[in-house]
Formats: sequence, structure tokens, C-alpha cells
Amino acid sequence: MKKKYRNPIGVKKYTGLLLIMPFLAGFLLFTVYPFVSSFILGMTDYNGIGNPRITGADNYIYMLTDSGFLKAAGVTLKYTAVLVPLKLIFSLMTALVLNMQIRGMGVYRTIFYIPSILGSNLAVVIMWQFLFTSDGLANQLLEAIGLSPVSWYGDTAAAMGIIILLRLWEFGSTMIIFLNALRDIPKEYYEAAKVDGCGQIRGFFSITLPLLKNVIFLNLVLQVIAAMQEFSAPYMVTDGGPLKSTYTLGMLIYDEMFSYHNMGYANALSWVMFVLIALVVGVMMKLTGRWREDV
Repeated sequence: MKKKYRNPIGVKKYTGLLLIMPFLAGFLLFTVYPFVSSFILGMTDYNGIGNPRITGADNYIYMLTDSGFLKAAGVTLKYTAVLVPLKLIFSLMTALVLNMQIRGMGVYRTIFYIPSILGSNLAVVIMWQFLFTSDGLANQLLEAIGLSPVSWYGDTAAAMGIIILLRLWEFGSTMIIFLNALRDIPKEYYEAAKVDGCGQIRGFFSITLPLLKNVIFLNLVLQVIAAMQEFSAPYMVTDGGPLKSTYTLGMLIYDEMFSYHNMGYANALSWVMFVLIALVVGVMMKLTGRWREDV
């Protein structure tokens, strides 16, 4: 006679709740508590010493006239508006090439994904800084083709370009999402279109792009959220300069928190960033809703 397996926990009324308690504890402790605490601290004047002093909406009112916040917000939006379209286009074009049936393609896909694994760690940042020094490789290449060298760290547009290039170099995750979506498109669509005389370019705009609408939007949202939270690249490469032309909201929050010890204002800034990202994503969802549904 087979021995029945008896669950030591049992199947009582609260068994399910007991099983998810570790997750609930972690969620409450590491997500809900910091979330609520940040909102409360955003309405205080607190320097990390002593007790916070409730100031209501003063921090948010001050932001309206804070030139540092307004400039950082403008830089962040400009950076996002330039980086995200470039990254999506470059990632999609690379995914199209890597979707071709060529021997050894798996090796090429791995090579193209390596920059995303390296990210913007210290070694990569040091390499990037040397590439764009006055006598770095970038200026040497410009001089080799007869162009004048660029003051990469002294010119505001050039400094922003360095940061954008660094993040554009890390296109692997976006590329992988596009590549998986491309491989899900049935080949029969292209074969039928080819019989009707449809070329590759027309096939891309008539078949590929319409079927990638939702994936494009997914990557768009993910990249916008990441770009608007940018901190490490400008912090390590340009330190926000020159003239704070690469000084993002993330850097402002960091300085207010750890350099000036304005913890109340830093938390208020974090909430404004959160709301700003939510608004931008909400507007994108509203504007592209009909476009995404019309496949």
C-alpha cells in the first residue's frame, strides 16, 4: 500500500498567506516603507541630524523658482529626446542585420551584446575619457581626415555627445528584444510579399514595422524611463560639466542628498522625477494608443 504524502504545512485557511510571507515582508520593508518615507520626508526640512521639521509643500514651491532644478530638468529632457530615438533606430537596424541567416551569427550576436554586459563601469569610463581627451583617439581620427580637433570636455554640445555615445554603445538589451520579435514574424509573410513583387525596403515598412509596433513601444518606454533617471554616466565622465550642460536630475538629487544634506528637498525632487516620468510615459501611451492597436 502506497504511503500518502502529507504536506507538513497543511492546507489550512492561512497556508497560502504563510507561504508568501517572505515576499510580503521584503515588499513592505524594501519597497512600500522607502516609498512612503520618501514622500513624507519630501514635505520636511531635514538635514539628517535631529528631527525633521514639517514644511508642507514648501520644497515643491521652491522648485518652481529653483534655477538649478529647471536647468537639470531641461538637460534631462533634452538628453532623453536625443538618446532614445537614436538608440531605438540603431538597435533595430543591428537586430535586422543579426537576424540574417549567416554562418557564425551566434558569435556576432554575442559580440554585439558584450558592451551591454560591460555597461558604464569604471574601466569603460576611463577608456571613454581617454578616447575624448584633447590628444585622444577621437581627435586623432578627426585630424586624419582633415577636420579640426574638438574640445570634447569644454564644449557643451560635445560633452553631451560623449554621454549619448556612451549610452548608445550599450544597445544590447534593446537589440535582443527587437531580435526576438523579428524571429517571431512568420517567414511566409515575406515570401508571399516577394511573390507580389515586394522588395526588401517596402517589406520592412509594410510588414516588419507594423508587426513590431508593440515591441517598439515597449523599448521606447523602457529607454525613456532609464534615460530620465540617468546619473552614473555624466557623474563619472563629465561631472555634469561644462557649465552644467550634462547635469541631470539624478545628479541634482545626489548632490542635494549627499553634498548639501538637504534630504527633504532631495526626496521632493525624487518624487517630482517620478511624476515627470509617469507623465511622459502616460502621454506616450495616449498618443500612440490608436497606432499600436492598428496592426
